[in-house]
Amino acid sequence: MTASTTAAPIVEVTDLHKSFGANHVLRGLTATIHEGEVVCVIGPSGSGKSTFLRCINLLEKPTSGSIKVGADEVNDPDCDIDAIRRNMGMVFQQFNLFPHLSVLENCTIAQTTVLKRSRNEAEAKARENLEKVGLSEKEEAFPAQLSGGQQQRVAIARALSMDPKLMLFDEPTSALDPELVGDVLSVMRRLASEGMTMFVVTHEMAFARDVADRVIFMDGGVIVEEGAPEQVIGEPTEERTKIFLQRVLDPTHVEAGAEDAAYAKRHVGDVAADNVDERHPGTHGRFSGGAGVG
Repeated sequence: MTASTTAAPIVEVTDLHKSFGANHVLRGLTATIHEGEVVCVIGPSGSGKSTFLRCINLLEKPTSGSIKVGADEVNDPDCDIDAIRRNMGMVFQQFNLFPHLSVLENCTIAQTTVLKRSRNEAEAKARENLEKVGLSEKEEAFPAQLSGGQQQRVAIARALSMDPKLMLFDEPTSALDPELVGDVLSVMRRLASEGMTMFVVTHEMAFARDVADRVIFMDGGVIVEEGAPEQVIGEPTEERTKIFLQRVLDPTHVEAGAEDAAYAKRHVGDVAADNVDERHPGTHGRFSGGAGVG
């Protein structure tokens, strides 16, 4: 993709923190997503990737920091978050389709109840997007009659039917059989080529390398490295990024048990790191070589 960072910012995140009790999950993240840009977030499980994404539409409430979507501060108590969410599509790891509704009904119910479209208008929009994801012939089927990959493509069609300005994908292929991943990624690749702004949490390195305008690598609740995919994935500069990519891209050559030690090393300093954060706010949020939280 070739989105320019001179395009208007759709999302601006500044010094974002999120804690669950004593667990400091996000440690001062700062990032921007521009119109038409595809940003992929990669990193080990427990690094805060999904929490980061879920804070953008306030599915998780930030502990502190600023998140702007357009001109709106989403964590302002006076913000109309429902109005902002109407411009965001969200695709989850699990498909979250209504099991008692047909494919077509799953793609029209939000249109008629939230956008107040007529039934005919909603069905026309749903059929347009079902065709886009290759499921026109399944509109009368129910979710239980579909494969996991088909259900996820319905979920994408449902989100697109709301005419979003931004699509959020939270590891959309993680629950799929390996043979079904390609169909979902193909749909996402097409959306990217059509100029959809996308923020994607993923373990699919090939997709991130080939489709993203920018890749963010996270670990321990901070952004370790970010840049063009050919830099972050092809020629990473941070040692932690190199280790992660070696384990993901060449797993058969990792010494058995080595990841246990690596995991322990990443997490051993959690309590100490939290104490340092409290004494020196603003000094974290970028990788400094210390252990973070998962």
